[in-house]
Amino acid sequence: MANASDGRPVAYINARLIDPSADTDQRGAVLTGDGKILDYGANLFSGGAPYGIATVDCRGHCLAPGIVDLRVHTGEPGEEHKETFDTAGRAAAAGGVTSMCILPDTEPPFDDASLIEFVARRARQVQRTKMYAYGALTLGLKGEQLSEIGLISEAGAVAFTDGDRPIASAQLMRRALYYAKTFDALIVQVPQEPSLSTGAMNSGELATRLGLGGNHKLAEAIQLERDIRLVEMTGGRYHASKISTAEGVDIVRRAKARGLKVTCDTAPHYFALNEIAVGDYRTFAKVVPPLRAESDRLAVVEGVSDGTIDCIVSDHRPQDVESKRVPFALAEPGVVGLETLLPIALELYHNGQMTLPRIWQRLTTTPSRLFKLPGGRLEKGAPADLVLFDPDIAWVIDPDKFESKTGNTAFDERPTQGRALMTVLDGRVIHRDSSLWPETVAA
Repeated sequence: MANASDGRPVAYINARLIDPSADTDQRGAVLTGDGKILDYGANLFSGGAPYGIATVDCRGHCLAPGIVDLRVHTGEPGEEHKETFDTAGRAAAAGGVTSMCILPDTEPPFDDASLIEFVARRARQVQRTKMYAYGALTLGLKGEQLSEIGLISEAGAVAFTDGDRPIASAQLMRRALYYAKTFDALIVQVPQEPSLSTGAMNSGELATRLGLGGNHKLAEAIQLERDIRLVEMTGGRYHASKISTAEGVDIVRRAKARGLKVTCDTAPHYFALNEIAVGDYRTFAKVVPPLRAESDRLAVVEGVSDGTIDCIVSDHRPQDVESKRVPFALAEPGVVGLETLLPIALELYHNGQMTLPRIWQRLTTTPSRLFKLPGGRLEKGAPADLVLFDPDIAWVIDPDKFESKTGNTAFDERPTQGRALMTVLDGRVIHRDSSLWPETVAA
């Protein structure tokens, strides 16, 4: 296969071109060179690619901007037995993800500019996908003292958060929003009021029958209402992550209608599963916040569909067997998601709830815009970060075949449709599913 990384122009022809910015889904082609998109469109190479240009015949499959994943936990540094930058990068490439933002809750946490630089250095060494780092919002993720947002921003942090640990103090969040506004920095919070979110699963009848402590859905609503009041007071930029309840969707919808700088995301497990997935104490379905009721799941689907929920993230959190093969209440939360993000998101398309361009807006264009990242769009001069995928191919999720170091997925053995055939980063092929997509580039 001719290697597109040598800088020569490469034409991707006969593609079903998914352009989220233009909201179009049409036959077309893309021309790349020197790591950039040189041209693209419906009429490009309609008469065939010029002689001498390396060509990829996409055979009518979908070609779209590579996925920009805003929420990835890695085990590196500190828990390399769960995941490393290398294995996370392999999993991302296999899932069509070309950019990912790494959460700061590692050991040590990213509360210093040198650790942001460490992530950038490791990303250059690994060369799998583009990796960006969040800065920790508070020193040591303790929720007590703000980190140096200005210095960490200058080092390259894309946003600030304490990961899955919500900021309990309203005074501290107020100061964070004021302080971050000076640097136009984005504050990201998983809205869970701490005293109401200590349980292992969603609060309700099922939790009672299983004898498990409940996490009340009002934990999300109360924290969101408080934070949005503080956004209104300070004028800061605020992003709520992992919206899981109907009330949460409604609160964000009303905040946006008032013109506040509030955005949000959710993860596939919140629109594809409900609390029943916990089943018989199934720890692989334990996440933070917990899976909610079916009415909440449907509200999240509606929120993603109507644009109230701006982004879809993988919420990739690898956990080893020792962390999951314990009683439910003691099990560590989290699922791996880099390799299931695309097929589960495509269920919204197969269920008739969203078009492919609209799904790709949530996966690429909007996350890239909110976090000021270079990828996520089809545009002349933009990075040649692309994913070629078949939205209809049927397969069954098998964690034993994951590139990720662990297999803690809530979607084990789930029949699904859609898979990445090839992933391209800066014009370089970083993943090709050899079982589905044999060598195709001809000079």
